Amino acid sequence: MDSFEINKIIGAILLIALIVIGIGKVSDIAFHVDKPEKSAYKVDIQNSTSSVSSVEVKVEEKVDIAALLALGDVVHGEKVFKKCAACHLVNKGGENKIGPALYGIIGRKVASKENYKYSKAMAAYDKNWTFEEMNGYLKKPQTYIKGTKMAFAGLRKEKDRASVILYLNQNSDNPLPLP
Repeated sequence: MDSFEINKIIGAILLIALIVIGIGKVSDIAFHVDKPEKSAYKVDIQNSTSSVSSVEVKVEEKVDIAALLALGDVVHGEKVFKKCAACHLVNKGGENKIGPALYGIIGRKVASKENYKYSKAMAAYDKNWTFEEMNGYLKKPQTYIKGTKMAFAGLRKEKDRASVILYLNQNSDNPLPLP
């Protein structure tokens, strides 16, 4: 095989590639579809019962928070918190990272850490981080405070949530007494 034949083969391959790319571009122009800004078929099961279930869950959690916290332990909480450590620091004097520093968070007003830009939803959430509030938030942040910029899916296991809450409470100058 001489160089002329190799050049013919390479030329043929390049021509086929250009034809395929060209057909793709022409078909994109000919069959262009504008995607709607809002989905026509939004399926959100949580929203259909959120007004009823969120009130029931909050009441139930307030009643059972002592039992929930009894499931956790600080050592386990420190291990589970490693999932949070990519975005949060919990040591005294720790700086904000992607998320705010969490030292002394239990008992503190929501969205009150200085030098951190909270989402509008968090800034408008006018409550304190009680054991109950933290439990609800850690369970599923996006559902608990709609519009939060925290992208974490949440801690589904009760023991994990309870342990992290105990760990966060311990990392404070004034830990709250357990219920």
